[in-house]
This record gives sequence, structure tokens and C-alpha cells, in this order.
Amino acid sequence: MTPPLPVTRLPVADETWRASVRAFARDAVAPRVRAMDEAATLDGALLRELFDAGLMGVEVPESYGGTGGDLFRVMLVIEELATVDPAVAVLVDVQNALVVSAVLRHGDGDTRRRLLPRLATGTVGAYAISEADAGSDAFAMTTTAHQDGAGFVLSGAKRWTTNAAEAGLFLVFARTAGAGMTACLVDRDAAGVRVGEPVSKLGIRATSTCDVTFDDVRVRKQDVLGRPGGGEVIAVETLNIGRLGIAAQLVGLAEGALGAAVAHARDRRQFDRPILEFQGVAFPLADRSAELAAARTYLYDATRLFQHGGDAAERVRASAVAKHLAANVAERAAAQAVEIFGGAGVLPENGAEKRYRDAKIGKIYEGTTNMQLRAIAGLLARE
Repeated sequence: MTPPLPVTRLPVADETWRASVRAFARDAVAPRVRAMDEAATLDGALLRELFDAGLMGVEVPESYGGTGGDLFRVMLVIEELATVDPAVAVLVDVQNALVVSAVLRHGDGDTRRRLLPRLATGTVGAYAISEADAGSDAFAMTTTAHQDGAGFVLSGAKRWTTNAAEAGLFLVFARTAGAGMTACLVDRDAAGVRVGEPVSKLGIRATSTCDVTFDDVRVRKQDVLGRPGGGEVIAVETLNIGRLGIAAQLVGLAEGALGAAVAHARDRRQFDRPILEFQGVAFPLADRSAELAAARTYLYDATRLFQHGGDAAERVRASAVAKHLAANVAERAAAQAVEIFGGAGVLPENGAEKRYRDAKIGKIYEGTTNMQLRAIAGLLARE
């Protein structure tokens, strides 16, 4: 009997996929990173290339214009892109792990037929759940969806909506009187939708983050995802997958930071020796390497759990642990890289300071570190 492969030893088909994404990141993304960060804008030509490469509809079936991949391949895409630019990786993460994932897993046949081809071939999706007073407590939202005949009327304002500047489709969560939360699919050009200007951010600057308001926007019955009042289940299940996506982004960020730091430490000479030969340089890098290996292994195992079952508690724990481990190593690896580069580490030329800026949001979005610890601790208490 052949023993199972370690989770980090991938089948040939997945390794081939990873290699193709790595080449895309090197050739199409890397030359644009600094300019996009300084302009705080995604290169429009790169967005088209992401669609053409099949990276915006990884799980979408081939019959709908996607690549017909699985959740594991989604994580590989996010990780490889983040090694080069975490901002581009977040755009792809929201598209695949949140919006496409929600439509694929919770949409009926008509919804999938209408929307998946758009999302795979040219329409950017955005996930609108956070509000000014509903962040970690996302379900404290005040946006409402009032029933009006067979459909709904959507009113409210969302904050921190990633991809909003580029989005053609919004997945919006709103309160419905007497029925809990409802998930609505809203086109950008629907009457009453207003997208604000992108906010200026510390990091992941090339990906847009905007306020979006919905002023009596009509939502047809067929544009409700799942059933009216069933939005809370969709939000919880989708955000669990979304946390895996953010973990993949942070693992990729840590890999990029560590790789750049090691390469510099090999080349940089002081006292007639490469600085990598000094324990004060080598040992911290070795420590980060060990932490990165642990975070990646757990991420891959957690993704396999999602693919092959696991009850609700296992999925909550897996996504929380994966994000917590990855956020820690990303922040530490990025900080270590700045120090290894020394004075040059605070300059934009080598990318160390950008990764340092990009890393901080990892402990905040898709659930803060405290929220992940709260989820893990809650499960411990139940056990």
C-alpha cells in the first residue's frame, strides 16, 4: 500500500498549476508592483491578464468559462501571487474565496448559470458586509433589505469594501425584518448604488477599499443568494473559507519577505564575510523559516479538511488557527526582512518596507487576531 503524500508534497497536476501561477506572478505582476503601490491603483491591464490567465475563476467549472479547479488551487494562486505582491493576492482572494465561493456553494442553478461566467471572464466581485459600527461584530449591521412584493429594497452603507472600485457585482448582507440576514447580489449599475473613492491605506495599496452606499436599491427575488433570511449561514461559511484565503496571502507574504532577506544576507558582506554567516542574522531567519513551514503545513491541512468534510466546529477551528499562525509569521518575517536590509530596508527599492506595510492588515481583516483566539478558546471551553 502506497502511503499518503505529506500535505506539502503536491500531486504533479497541482505542482504544474503552482509553477504556472509563479511564472505569471514573476512576469506579469512583479514589474508593476512598485508603480501600483505608489499610485495606490491596480493596473487595469493586469486585471485583464488575471482574467485571461484563469486566476479569477479558479473553482468555476470549465463549462462556465472557469478553470474547473478546486479550493486547494485557489489557495495556491493566492499564496504565489502574495509572494510577489500581497495587494494583487487580496484582489484575487476576495474574488475566488468569497464571491465565487458563495455563488458556487449557495446559489441555485439559475444563479450559477447567470453569474459564474461573468465572474470567471471579466466581472470583479466585492463582498460587502462590514459597516462603520459593525466590524468584528459584523452581524450588528444596520443595512436593511425590506420585502417589497416578490423582491426586496436594500438600504444602508458598507465600509471597507475590498475590490469596490473595480467591482461589477456586489454580494451585500442586510437585515430583513423578522427573518434574520439576507444575502443580496447587486450589480454596480443598479439604480441607487454609489461607490465612494478608494481610501488611502498603510499597505495593500494597489487593491481598492471603498465605502459603498445602497439607496433604496431594488433586489429581485432571483438575486437573493440562498433563501431570504439565510444570509447568516452563508456569511459564516464563506468567511471561514475567506480566512483560509487570507492565511494563504500571509504565507505568501512571509515567503517573499524571507526569500528577499536570505538573498540579501548572502550577498551583503561586512567584516569580509556574508552577513548570513553571523548567528545574529542567520538564527532569526531560521526561526522565521520554521514558523513559515508550520503555518504553510497547517494551511494546506486545513484546506484539505474543508475539501473533504469536517464538521462546523472543525472548520471554524481550522480557519481560525490557519489565519492566526499565518498572520504572526507574516508580521515577524516582514519586520525581520527590514532589519536584515538595514538602512536600505526603509527605502522602497528592495520591497522590504512595502511587505512590512502590507503585513499589518493581516492581523485585522477577515477577523482580528483576538477574534481568532476567541473562536479557538470558545471551542476549547466546549470540549
